[in-house]
Amino acid sequence: MANLQCIVVTPETTLRDTPAEFVALTLYDGEVGIAPGHTPLIGRLGAGEMRITQDGKTERYYVESGFVEVLNNTVSVLTSRAVPADRIDEAAAVEQLDTARSRPANTPELMAIRDRSVAQGRAQLRVARRSHS
Repeated sequence: MANLQCIVVTPETTLRDTPAEFVALTLYDGEVGIAPGHTPLIGRLGAGEMRITQDGKTERYYVESGFVEVLNNTVSVLTSRAVPADRIDEAAAVEQLDTARSRPANTPELMAIRDRSVAQGRAQLRVARRSHS
């Protein structure tokens, strides 16, 4: 069976360019799993976990916004932020979540900003806790 090629690019660097058997990503509206032979896809990333599986080992990352394209067994992830799960500081994620929750939200715009920050803090915490368990 053919493998996927998974390419993860941030504004600073190409973080990963590796073969993969399976890639799972958090999209804006849910999670998608990608195996070899997947139909072409363009999706909007949300804040959450990306898993890259190869040779029975899974690498976990926290990704935050961007896009994914699947075409001809190549998964291209363009994201504003990608952090290996084992590098996420759980205490800092808890502090970010607490700070986000305490933000004032007395207008629709401020509520949207607060809600996005809370979602990002929760996602970081989930990814960190999964990688440490």
